[in-house]
Amino acid sequence: MFDPALLATANAWPFEEARKLVARVERLGKKEVVFETGYGPSGLPHIGTFGEVARTTMVRHAFEVLTDGSIPTRLIAFSDDMDGLRKVPDNVPNQDLLKAALNQPLTKVPDPFGTHESFGHHNNARLRAFLDAFGFDYEFLSATDCYRSGRFDETLMRMLERYDAVMEVMLPSLRAERRQTYSPFLPLHPVTGAVMQVPVEEHDAARGTIVWRDPASGERFKTPVTGGHCKMQWKPDWAMRWVALGVDYEMAGKDLIDSVKLSGQIAQAIDGAPPEGFNYELFLDENGQKISKSKGNGLTIDEWLRYGTQESLSLYMFHKPREAKRLYFDVIPRFVDDYLTFLEKYPQQEDKQKLANPVWHIHSGAPPAPELIGGDAVSGGTTLSFSMLLNLVAVANSEDPAVMWGFIRRYAPGVSPQTHPRLDALVARALAYFRDFVRPAKQYRMPDENERAALQELHDKLGEAVGSNDAGALQDIVYDVGRTHFPDLSGKSKSPDGRPGVARGWFETIYQILLGQSRGPRFGSFIALYGVEETRALIAKALAGDLMAEHEAFLASRGKG
Repeated sequence: MFDPALLATANAWPFEEARKLVARVERLGKKEVVFETGYGPSGLPHIGTFGEVARTTMVRHAFEVLTDGSIPTRLIAFSDDMDGLRKVPDNVPNQDLLKAALNQPLTKVPDPFGTHESFGHHNNARLRAFLDAFGFDYEFLSATDCYRSGRFDETLMRMLERYDAVMEVMLPSLRAERRQTYSPFLPLHPVTGAVMQVPVEEHDAARGTIVWRDPASGERFKTPVTGGHCKMQWKPDWAMRWVALGVDYEMAGKDLIDSVKLSGQIAQAIDGAPPEGFNYELFLDENGQKISKSKGNGLTIDEWLRYGTQESLSLYMFHKPREAKRLYFDVIPRFVDDYLTFLEKYPQQEDKQKLANPVWHIHSGAPPAPELIGGDAVSGGTTLSFSMLLNLVAVANSEDPAVMWGFIRRYAPGVSPQTHPRLDALVARALAYFRDFVRPAKQYRMPDENERAALQELHDKLGEAVGSNDAGALQDIVYDVGRTHFPDLSGKSKSPDGRPGVARGWFETIYQILLGQSRGPRFGSFIALYGVEETRALIAKALAGDLMAEHEAFLASRGKG
C-alpha cells in the first residue's frame, strides 16, 4: 500500500485524470464510476482502439487506487453498430454484397466474410477478441441491443421533449444548407429498413413520435423514437449515451474537441452531466502527416507486435498522450528498450518513483520481475536490450534463434528460453526487425589509415582477453585503444587517473566499420555477449573489406545495389 499523502500528489497523468473523477464523485454523489470507449464497427479494430482502451484502463486503475477500491468501476466498450453503412470499406471481400446494403444498420448488413449474421456482428466479434487478447477488463455493449431493448427509451423521450434545445446546440455548428434538413433523430424506414437522413416535419413529445417524408416516394411516416425504430445522429447520440449509461469518463482524439463540446452541451440540455476526460493528440506517419485509416499511411497493431511487444506499445500510449507522436517502425526499438529499462529500475525505486514509473500503470500496479542475465553473488545482472540483440543479429550472420541463444547462454550459463520466455519472444522479434529494417539500411565503410591502426590494435589487445566476459574490463580495453588513437584533447573529458578522455570519433569508427551504423551499444558489453574471439574475427573481416563486400552483395540481391 502507498501512503495516501503520496498518492494525493502523484503527478503521472493517469493520477491527474483520476483526481478529476474523485472530485466528480464528491460533487455528484456517484456510487459507481463508469468509463466508456467507443468503437465504430464499419471497420476492424486498430491501433487507436488499443490506445484508447489502454489509456482509459490506466486512469481507471489510478482511480481505484486513489479511492482504495471503495467505489465500484466499470469500463464499457460501446459499439455504434446501429449506424448506417455509408460507404464500402476497401479492405473487405464481397464488396458488391455491401454495396447492395448501403444505408442499412451495420447489424443488418450481410457479413462479407460469411462468418456472422451481419457485418456489425462480425466486427463486434473481432473487437471482443481483440480486447480479450490483451486482457482488458470491460463490458461490451451494442447500440442495436441498447436501442431495441428499450435501455435508451427514457433518455430518447427526454431528447424528444428537449428537441428545440438540442437543435439550438446543433444548428449553429452546421453549414446553411445542412441546417435545412438536419434532424437529431434518424428514423429507420419501415419498409426498407434503411437509416434515413431526412428532416423531421413534426415531433410529438407526448406520443413519442416524429413525422418525416420518404424523399424517394413522398410518402409520410410517423415513427416512434423508442424501441429501436430510430437512432440518433452521432453527436446527439453521444450525449444521449452518456446520460443513459451514466458515463463518467471518456477520452477522445484532438480532432473531436468541438464534437465533445457540442455533445456536452446537449447532455446538459437533457439534465445530464457530461463525463470527464481529455483529448489526446493524434498519431503521425513517417512524414509527419496525420495517420488516416482510409489512407493506410499508419502502422497497424499487428505490424507493431510483429517487431515489438505489447508492453512497448502500452508504453508508447502512456508516453505524452497530449503530444503528437510519430507512429512508425523506427520508433519500436526505442519503446521496447525504454520499457525494459523502466522495468529493471522499478524494484529498486522509492514509492514516489514507482508511482511515476510507466510500468506501474501499464501493469495495473503489479509489474513483473525483470528478466536479468549475467548476474553473480554481488550483482543481480542486467536486462538484455533490444538494441543489443539487433547488433548481435547483425554480426551473428544467422536468422536462427538457436544461434542467438547460443551466444546468450555462453555469456550467461543457465539462461534459456524456458527461464526467460520474454527474452525468447524478444529474440524472435529482433530477428524479424533486423531482417526487414536494420540490415537493408546499413552502410559499411572502409577505415582510413588511423582507423585501421586503431582497429588492428583493438584486435591485438583483445587477444590478451580471450575467454573473458567481463564487460567492464573489455570496455577498459576499448577505452585504452581509443585514448591512443582518438584522444579527446578538448579537456572536457578525462579518465579517472587524469589521462585524456576518448573522442566520440573512436566509437563512430567502431560502429560504422564493424556494424554499418552510426550508433551502437556499449562496446565492452557487446564483446562480452558476442565473444572476444568472435569480435576479433569481426574486426579482421572489416579490415579485409569482407563486411562491406558481403553487404553490397546482400543489397544487390534485393535489387538495391
